[in-house]
Amino acid sequence: MDAVAEQKYDLGVVRWFTVMAAVYLLVGAFVGVYIASELAWPVLNFDIPYITFGRLRPLHTNAVIFAFGGCVLMASAFYSVQRTCGVKLWSNKLAWFTFWGWNLIIVSAVITLPLGLTQGKEYAELEWPIDIAIAVVWLSYTINFIMTIAIRKSSHIYVSNWFFLGMMIMITYLHVVNSLAIPVGMFKSYSIFSGVQDAMIQWWWGHNAVGFYLTAGFLGIMYYFVPKQAGRPVYSYRLSVIHFWALMFGYVWLGAHHLQYTALPDWTGSLGAAISLAMIIPSWGGAVNGMMTLSGAWDKLRTDYVLRFLIMSLAFYAMSTFEGPVMSIKTVNALSHYTDWTVGHVHSGALGWVAMVGIGAIYHMMTRVFHVQMWSTSLINAHFWTATIGTVIYIVAMWVSGIMQGLMWRAYDEYGTLAYTFAESVESMHPYYAMRAIGGMVFLSGVALMVINIIMTVIQSSAQGSVQQARTATAAASA
Repeated sequence: MDAVAEQKYDLGVVRWFTVMAAVYLLVGAFVGVYIASELAWPVLNFDIPYITFGRLRPLHTNAVIFAFGGCVLMASAFYSVQRTCGVKLWSNKLAWFTFWGWNLIIVSAVITLPLGLTQGKEYAELEWPIDIAIAVVWLSYTINFIMTIAIRKSSHIYVSNWFFLGMMIMITYLHVVNSLAIPVGMFKSYSIFSGVQDAMIQWWWGHNAVGFYLTAGFLGIMYYFVPKQAGRPVYSYRLSVIHFWALMFGYVWLGAHHLQYTALPDWTGSLGAAISLAMIIPSWGGAVNGMMTLSGAWDKLRTDYVLRFLIMSLAFYAMSTFEGPVMSIKTVNALSHYTDWTVGHVHSGALGWVAMVGIGAIYHMMTRVFHVQMWSTSLINAHFWTATIGTVIYIVAMWVSGIMQGLMWRAYDEYGTLAYTFAESVESMHPYYAMRAIGGMVFLSGVALMVINIIMTVIQSSAQGSVQQARTATAAASA
């Protein structure tokens, strides 16, 4: 069976994307814990400019979003499209070009960001030569995926492929337009947009990086891996199609809600908030669809720790896609904007939704592409609980800190002057920053367990492969 799968599909590139995703999650989470600790205990920057919060924070976001997230998306897309279409990848060589190109981009980010070579744009910090490389490699990924669908043996295109495809097309033009810049040096450029137009284009990209890269792409993962891991068909295929089209046409309008109470025209922020609230409906429809796929199979959660990751991720997805629209309402935004509440919201989605569904997909693929059971089921269970507990500690700390910040910043005394200085609000945040760092450490410990488990699984697979080769050679010699 394994030998047949090996001949039928291109699994080599999937193996390496899967392993590297786990490695990058460990690195990205470690950097995140370190900079969280710097905010709680500033002495940890040791007056070294390269490891200050300002330099390492974009490295953290790029590592978890593009290094970990990118590798998970590329592994799962290349893995699932072959099975849903019944064919090998259109071009295995192009897939390997994508792998090496993506990893070189990640290495370039690790070098340039600590050096302070940045455009200073959220989720788009990398300078223009790297932006061009991203566009080329992303197109190679997209073209290979589209062409694999084009040569499929089945007439139907499964819904997960639609979500992957929507993500690939949207991210291509979002990245290209937002990254349009005039170079003035090898690693220095200026955006062709200016003022409020630059802010609008940036958040059109910024929120859609969340909406299409971290939501649509990972929903593609959910719609394939939840039914496969549960051994059940998706609860409602019709609902999944409605979910897809609502997401594609609705999400692109939301970016303006990041710019409430700024120079952006008031109607633009109001439109973004209104559509944000409407997007709760399809988002919850998708979350319910994933959870209801377990109808008649809920007992599997007792023993299937990988399925626990996938289902818990849907709970966080539902929570995040409710919280975000609520925070976009102007009266709520007046309290939450620029506070740690936003950080808590981002990480409920990043740790709870993106990381957990990605981790579930990694564990699922590991057993299929290495043709061996995971080295330790107990470690997967321990990882699940550290991930869940760490995430909850993190986001609760940021929710409390953020709401406290917002209330302190706008508190007035009887004379109409500010009741608290900014320094007093920073001092009050300290225990919650320490709590955030502890939550991150708990989450990081789980990732470390996963990496150990994966390394041992790969070693186990190699050992079994060597034994199988020896048996084959012995049988051939005997014949």
